[in-house]
Amino acid sequence: MSFDVVISGGRVLDGTGAPPYRADVAISGDRVVAVGRLDGAETGSVIDATGRLVAPGFVDCHAHGDAAVFDPEVQRAALRQGVTTFVLGQDGLSFAPGSAATVAYASRYFAAVNGALTEGPMTVAELLGRYDRAVALNTAYLLPHGTIRYDVMGPSPDPASPGDVAKMVRHVERGLEEGAAGLSTGLEYLPGRYADAEELAALCAPLGGLPYVTHMRAYGDRAGLGMAEVMDIAGRSGAAVHVSHLHGPADVLLPLVEEALGKGVDLTFDTYPYLRGNTILAMVVLPPSVPGAEPEAALEMIDSDALDAWWPTLGDVWPRLTVSHAPGLEWAEGLTMVAAAERAGVDPAAFCRRLLTETRLEAGVVSARPDEGPHGEESVRRMLRHPSQTGGSDGIYVGGHPHPRGFGAFARFLGRHVRELGDWTWEQAVTHLSAHPARRFGLTDRGLLRRGFAADVVVFDPATVGDLATYPAPRTLAEGVDDVFVSGVRVLAGGELTGATSGRALRPLG
Repeated sequence: MSFDVVISGGRVLDGTGAPPYRADVAISGDRVVAVGRLDGAETGSVIDATGRLVAPGFVDCHAHGDAAVFDPEVQRAALRQGVTTFVLGQDGLSFAPGSAATVAYASRYFAAVNGALTEGPMTVAELLGRYDRAVALNTAYLLPHGTIRYDVMGPSPDPASPGDVAKMVRHVERGLEEGAAGLSTGLEYLPGRYADAEELAALCAPLGGLPYVTHMRAYGDRAGLGMAEVMDIAGRSGAAVHVSHLHGPADVLLPLVEEALGKGVDLTFDTYPYLRGNTILAMVVLPPSVPGAEPEAALEMIDSDALDAWWPTLGDVWPRLTVSHAPGLEWAEGLTMVAAAERAGVDPAAFCRRLLTETRLEAGVVSARPDEGPHGEESVRRMLRHPSQTGGSDGIYVGGHPHPRGFGAFARFLGRHVRELGDWTWEQAVTHLSAHPARRFGLTDRGLLRRGFAADVVVFDPATVGDLATYPAPRTLAEGVDDVFVSGVRVLAGGELTGATSGRALRPLG
């Protein structure tokens, strides 16, 4: 027996749900070629995993690394949590497919979320080509509905005509041919907000088993509205469904999930283990009457007296917002809206208007939920224990003070929710974080440690793995994951990047 690498002495969590067992893992090329007792095997390299667990790499079902993934620090942040694959193209907005004007719009509108990648035009094949072997992580890509709608209809709020829908469907069909792993929507963002269920079902029809991934139109106490639309779209199209960042309140959400499953909907969802969110400021504070997809018109309204009656209604919102991204006003990053306004010598509404105007709607915020507290965490715990749950960080890496979830979510799953709270066993964690998401996105040669599968492998210490990122210090790296292989190449050694860029642009295999 001769192998490129043997990971020796650890306990294997193979992703099937089986308890950890003592075994060696052998890698040759980009594949796992043996799992078992491999005493005496000839190998070019041995990784001593004694006292550690060996698992398939984790799949982050909801990551906003579309531009940020090229940053080595972002790669290191993910790998230090055992994440080997990002699923990009989330919330209906990213950089392909589209004309130069469409790429510029998606880059500008979602700059506080995805970062900037302004060159266009861009096809899905071209974007995947940029990722392939250029970074240390694998990337899968969802077709972003909002980008496609903008490419066909611009910022128009009008219903899509049959001709418009036909053009959008052709975008979807071509994107799937080029390797997309599903279709995403962001129904609180623009222009996705303008679509109805009929339009979305038509775009889901070509998916052929790949998922419709949705940031729903309503969450929280209004999640029933969002889930009703999800079931309508699934019923019209027959598509599998994956709901983004579904983490509370559990008393509302779990019955809705069970209702959908009971009606035969193939539904999964992702959850991140935090209560606060992170998004663009404009989405949080501007009323629907402001045309956020048309920045010049939106800024003109903000600068006028058109919203004078609106700003006073946000008094309860200001204390819940922390500035995460404020180009040109970086001094405000990390401050609450109230504290930043005090420092600027104005009231929160006036400072918010300044922030929107001077950043040209690019500002981002971390937003606390009204139910933040022990009951909120209990909702998260109940959601992640559901069999249909998969892990997603919703990680955003833009700005001086982003949400800590991009730097800690998966380590928090392991350290807090497995080791400390017992919400999962170790074997259940790997199923939720590796096997289930790989299946959902058609990555059928990943998610398990099995002969013939891709060698995305994580070695971690169950006694120390955990998150260190906090709201005050969000960019702090996780601990306990020291060795990671992506496509058979060691990309993290001793917790540091090796410089290898073996990440592949992944295409569904069926």
